[in-house]
Amino acid sequence: MPIFLKMLKRLICSALLLTSMPSFAAFAPQQALTLLPTGSDASLLVVNPATNKIIYQHQASHLQAPASTQKLLTALAAKLYLGNDFRFSTNLETQGNNVILNFNGDPTLKSTDIANLLRQLKQQGVSTIKGNLYLNGGHFTGFEHAVGSPWDMLTQCYSAPSSSITLEHNCFEGALYSNMAFGAKTRLHIPSHQPITATNDAIVVTKAQQKDQHCELSLQANDNNNYHITGCIQPKKDPLALRFAVQNTTLYTTAIIKRELKQAGISLDGKILRNDTINGKIIATHQSAPLTTLLYIMLKRSDNLFADNLAKTIGAKYFNQAGNYANGVAAIKAILKQKANIDLSNTVMVDGSGLSRNNRLNTHDLMEVLSYIYQHPKLGLITDLPVAGKSGTLQYRKSVQTAPLKDHMIAKTGSLFGTYNLAGILKTKSGEPLLFVQLVTNYYPTEAELKANPLPPINQFEKQYYTSLYNNY
Repeated sequence: MPIFLKMLKRLICSALLLTSMPSFAAFAPQQALTLLPTGSDASLLVVNPATNKIIYQHQASHLQAPASTQKLLTALAAKLYLGNDFRFSTNLETQGNNVILNFNGDPTLKSTDIANLLRQLKQQGVSTIKGNLYLNGGHFTGFEHAVGSPWDMLTQCYSAPSSSITLEHNCFEGALYSNMAFGAKTRLHIPSHQPITATNDAIVVTKAQQKDQHCELSLQANDNNNYHITGCIQPKKDPLALRFAVQNTTLYTTAIIKRELKQAGISLDGKILRNDTINGKIIATHQSAPLTTLLYIMLKRSDNLFADNLAKTIGAKYFNQAGNYANGVAAIKAILKQKANIDLSNTVMVDGSGLSRNNRLNTHDLMEVLSYIYQHPKLGLITDLPVAGKSGTLQYRKSVQTAPLKDHMIAKTGSLFGTYNLAGILKTKSGEPLLFVQLVTNYYPTEAELKANPLPPINQFEKQYYTSLYNNY
């Protein structure tokens, strides 16, 4: 066959192949990637769940910080091992003249729940505790913050300590008022019932003064639950909402129990002490909502305390010992390998929430977890995920809150300083679902880049990337 005929045949075959391909050929991910600031590191993976074939990948084997997308691993392990009926239990026990509150890390436990347990004690004829009231927090052991947690964020509620003695989410709220004259000291309000001490020296300044003085609001706290605000703030009409993490959970819970004993009309001859080994006869129990509700909250709100307390609980039950970050992570990996055939031996996990900067995984590992969740809809985890423009952490995400992505994307988000991640399902224009993982790190836009467009570069990238994917497949 003459050479030109061979060339013509190849051209015809190529043309036929192109016409038979889906419109996804028009998808131009490289154009979207150019919208990210120079130096950004993006790992991307898109899979067709019907064929399990990779549609697109970019640096998919790079180890990246998963941030809160790691909660998908914790959620799946919890479903497979703990089961839908699992509930956290907080027990009221007696041992001789002593009373024991045995905590198990319930992230939803409230002061009203403690009050109800004490009312049940009163109903059993106990108006005076003649011994001590012990707090047993031995269900968990070790650090209350994972290795690699940012020290400067430990005062914030999203970094609330993961402790078996958890009450009121180990968090309290306040407000800072700055609607006053320049140079005046701001006013800090903390509800009077909160058993903490807070002081404030922050002042009101102009925008120019704040820039010249390089000042900003700063919060310091210690193990006695003493908080102090310094620095400066520009005047605001509305108060600045504050959410502080409890630093000493035992001290905080002890103070609340003292208050609730008084409200219940129960006197205490002894003291309130912590003892992680004491146990007694159970006389009353408070149970949390079932796991289905806990995971819904954890995934929709991306709640770190829920995730870490669940991870430690998985570790405690799997290894039959006090739970901690190390055995929690080991249990999650073992459960996913045994029950879902997902090998995470090459991932670096140090917590259940993804909050630690030390966590590392790649898009293939996360895609395996996501694929399993998608292929097993009866687990119910898909409906727990945020919906673009509608619910959870995707409700107000600027890149996906409007058409055509609104309502067509469900995904777990993950954010740390310089990290913006997504892992979920996109229902395309043709009605076909695609699974995607996005791990973007080293994202540090310049001031000029932020001013150039009302939409930050990360949102520009996501909007173009996922809209193109939506329209062309």
